[in-house]
Amino acid sequence: MNYLAHCLLSHETPAAVLGGMLGDFVKGALDGRFDSPIKEGIVLHRKIDSYTDAHSVVLASKRLVSKQRRRYAGIMVDLFYDHFLARHWAEFSVTPLSDFTRRIYGILDQHREFLPGRLQHILPYMAGDDWLGSYAELRAVDAALNGMSKRIKRENGLVNSVEELRANYAQLEDHFLRFFPDLVQYVSACKRC
Repeated sequence: MNYLAHCLLSHETPAAVLGGMLGDFVKGALDGRFDSPIKEGIVLHRKIDSYTDAHSVVLASKRLVSKQRRRYAGIMVDLFYDHFLARHWAEFSVTPLSDFTRRIYGILDQHREFLPGRLQHILPYMAGDDWLGSYAELRAVDAALNGMSKRIKRENGLVNSVEELRANYAQLEDHFLRFFPDLVQYVSACKRC
């Protein structure tokens, strides 16, 4: 899943939000590197990613991506699913999306010192343009994927890959709506452990 889903599944506690955002930036063992609540957020992020990557519905979504872009299907599907989460937000949260994302940006801003340099740098732009909420629009998904493509040094399949979402929109939306409740249930069970 991508950042919007990780933030929602953190249940908005500041440490869990930080952990959810840091999950893609922090690699390796966590012993002693973070306070326990942030560490738990990073661990939850990793569990969510592992569960998502192995789920049969997500695997079916990845197979919808054309062969020439399939190597990057995981990145694409993560962002496509954040698009559908934003589009179906009211089914998964009672808090309006704009209020939710504003709270997330506030948490991140208050705890900037924990964020890696790249995330500190983009946070004002992220908040100013409400990147998380804008995922509801295809143009924002397109911009995000094209932006990611620039960070990969070699030629890659992310440029204009929003075409994959447009071509398979109904199927991908159906996949998301079947998968996300399973993920919510999984996260709920993880938090009781």
